[in-house]
Amino acid sequence: MTGTENDLRQAVQRLTERVDALELSAGNGRLSIGVMSGNLDTTIAAFIIALGAVAYDMEVDMFFTFWATAALRDSKKSPHKGFLDKMFGWMLPRSSHSLPLSKMQMAGIGPQMIRSVMKSRGVKSLEELMKDAAEFGVRIHVCEMSMAVMGLKEEEMIDYPGIDYVGVGSFIKMIGESKQVVFL
Repeated sequence: MTGTENDLRQAVQRLTERVDALELSAGNGRLSIGVMSGNLDTTIAAFIIALGAVAYDMEVDMFFTFWATAALRDSKKSPHKGFLDKMFGWMLPRSSHSLPLSKMQMAGIGPQMIRSVMKSRGVKSLEELMKDAAEFGVRIHVCEMSMAVMGLKEEEMIDYPGIDYVGVGSFIKMIGESKQVVFL
């Protein structure tokens, strides 16, 4: 073997090793979704994207922060809170059933109208999508800081298998381990 052939083989070997390393660092079949908006339509879209990714055999992590945390409240749960936390509780939607739309609020009837149209056209409700997500293993992570700022307590959140409460560092780690990231 000549020196040129040997150099070429070594260059190919180095390139192969670099491609293998890049493929490993590019993430796996995992999608991370950051959900920040507290709007009905955005939250529906987040769960539709999550379920679509699951259909393609991807693992899905959803990180709920700021206004989006209200979508995970259970209106039947009412833990004891101080005055300031109660004020936030009164201003935030009590559950996914009372989320506003991002557009066309129509004096408050917009969310009911879109839910009615979705039902008449065979589209699952947000609550049905959330149930499906739980059944298919979509993981939900809630921002601890957002919970603290908005006076929300773990005791008032929905019952969802494996829901956890994490800091933003955990979400950054999830992003680094994901093949794709969506922020809504």
